[in-house]
Amino acid sequence: MKLVKALVVTKKHKLELQEIEKPTVVSGKVLIKVAYCGICGSDLPRYFDGGVHAFPQVLGHEFSGVVVEVGDKVTNVKKGDRVAVAPLVPCGNCENCQKGEPAMCAYYSFIGSREQGAMAEYVVVPEKNCVKVPDSLSLKEAALVEPLTVAIHGIERINIAAGAKVMVLGAGTIGLLTVLSLRAIGAGEIIVVDLNDKKLSVAKTIGADEGINPANQTLEEYFQEHSLPDAVIETAGSSITQKQSIEFVNKRGKIVYVGTSTKDVVLDPETFEKILRGELEVTGSWMSYSAPFPGYEWETGLRYMSTGKIDVKPLITGLYQLEDIALPFDKMVEPNSEAIKLLYAINEEK
Repeated sequence: MKLVKALVVTKKHKLELQEIEKPTVVSGKVLIKVAYCGICGSDLPRYFDGGVHAFPQVLGHEFSGVVVEVGDKVTNVKKGDRVAVAPLVPCGNCENCQKGEPAMCAYYSFIGSREQGAMAEYVVVPEKNCVKVPDSLSLKEAALVEPLTVAIHGIERINIAAGAKVMVLGAGTIGLLTVLSLRAIGAGEIIVVDLNDKKLSVAKTIGADEGINPANQTLEEYFQEHSLPDAVIETAGSSITQKQSIEFVNKRGKIVYVGTSTKDVVLDPETFEKILRGELEVTGSWMSYSAPFPGYEWETGLRYMSTGKIDVKPLITGLYQLEDIALPFDKMVEPNSEAIKLLYAINEEK
């Protein structure tokens, strides 16, 4: 029995480097030698709070690698292909899947959450989840395509006109990738709001026009002297910014909620009435998939990166080995952390 290294959550706040059985290829699936795997914000509660579906669990759903073995009935990828992998595994049979809405699947699985993830030397995935990486793009950069597709999908949930003024609430990975995506589609002035000055600095470096730290200048103060945005993209998942999305947008403006909420969201009558009086367009965004699966978001994200229209390299702030175990997780939750996207370099591209 061949054993491979993997990071395994075995209980709440317990991550272990273990040797597990090397995954076996079956029909319709391929074996990936993982090159790079990122840590997503959703991985933090899986580790720190034990928020997994079952123990033990190998995490990791933002990854790239090389196909090293293919199963029967695999026709679209071959051994040696460099790929990024979409982690959602829709059932393909439910009503939503049949309607071409894989993200709405009622019986989905998910790599790194409901089945073995990519914080391991090898992982087996469905052939249909593999997206080939252009030769001009490094696998290190390609490991960021999954969060980039989340940003692209969020923007596409609302119709943003060329030159529109947009405010992004939150300068984490998704917020910063949203800035890059807004620049790629030709948005106008971009305002980014966050409590972390370092991340605001990065936002301005990659294309934001204005960075606001509410600890230094409130949004009330800022918008006394500046016009309101035409659209707001909320990526922080904070009950404060979720409320501010409604308070600080133009009449007939558009709001898309991308960040996952962790606390109750309470709207006072005056704030809620702004939706009515301003005839606001309010919607949510969930993951990053469309038909045909995995969707245009994936091809678009890789094209943006491979052509240089989007440069994700400034967002990669640390590379770690599996032997570092939980160190990058701890780095991400440090007060005023400067970490944006931390990657495990598992089988680095030479």
